[in-house]
Amino acid sequence: MTRGSLALLGALSMSGLFTMLSAPVLAQPFPSRPLRMILPFPPGGPTDLLGRSVAAKLADQLGQPVTVDNRPGAGGNLGLEFASKAPADGYHMVLTSPLISISPSLYARLNYDPIKDLAPISLVAVIQNILVVHPSVPAKTLGDLVKIARANPGKLNYSSGGVGTTTHLAAELLNSLMKIRTVHVPYKGSGQAMIGLMSGETDMLIMAAPIAAPQIAAGKIRALAILSEKRQGNLPEVPTAREAGIQNFEVPIWYGMLAPAGTPRELINRLNSEIVKAMSAPDLRDKLLAAGIEPQTNTPEQFAEFIRSEAVRFGKVIRDAGIKGD
Repeated sequence: MTRGSLALLGALSMSGLFTMLSAPVLAQPFPSRPLRMILPFPPGGPTDLLGRSVAAKLADQLGQPVTVDNRPGAGGNLGLEFASKAPADGYHMVLTSPLISISPSLYARLNYDPIKDLAPISLVAVIQNILVVHPSVPAKTLGDLVKIARANPGKLNYSSGGVGTTTHLAAELLNSLMKIRTVHVPYKGSGQAMIGLMSGETDMLIMAAPIAAPQIAAGKIRALAILSEKRQGNLPEVPTAREAGIQNFEVPIWYGMLAPAGTPRELINRLNSEIVKAMSAPDLRDKLLAAGIEPQTNTPEQFAEFIRSEAVRFGKVIRDAGIKGD
């Protein structure tokens, strides 16, 4: 064998050795260790129920634990900021509400960019909102309420779970759509807002339909409209806003999963497929539907476009009403 042949053989042997050494690293299956799901809200409530239920289902499917990490603060932005700075390795996710679309218009400065620093994976679920009034309000329909508000500018007020929440912005959207003026009374959370309505401190409230349903059944508040495209199974007698004659007044509370920007596309696709599989599983669907949470998924591209479109819609409401974040 010539000297050149020996050199070529040696080079090939070394190349083969490097290939063998690197192959286990390159071919390492995903996931090979626990994953982390960040929830930007405190424990308890629908966000926590949804997040923990999805985490448990993903753990079953992936064969690895999915640790739930509650990171509340700054209206949910602390958790999103924390997620945006996490390693972009496919092992970190964050469950967002509409706040990712609302925050850029609501706050003058954020410590992260919701569009550039986070990568959409999929929509996960929605909870429908409902417009309810105190029994002393003479309106029997949403149309009646608009007529009363139009005839008495600034007389009706509404409670909300706080500045910039969907319970706040949905009411301001109604003001904008119908050219009426109602007064905002913010509370610390939707639970307190409901207490304010039932006590008669406020006239109306827009909030999650599953939470309002027991009080509606008890006659403590009156439902005027569901802010969704179709009626709800547990409240079949309540018409949609569209049926009541108001277009473009669908305002669900939606939830979706994101990863840190820079997460490899193949891992985003894998997580998307696992989420779609989880949300279509009969046991998880039944559990969530019983709590009034409707599973709903889409592609990363569709979710990204949805976030942008919601940002445009909520941004107009925020600017028109002159709303500033606390």
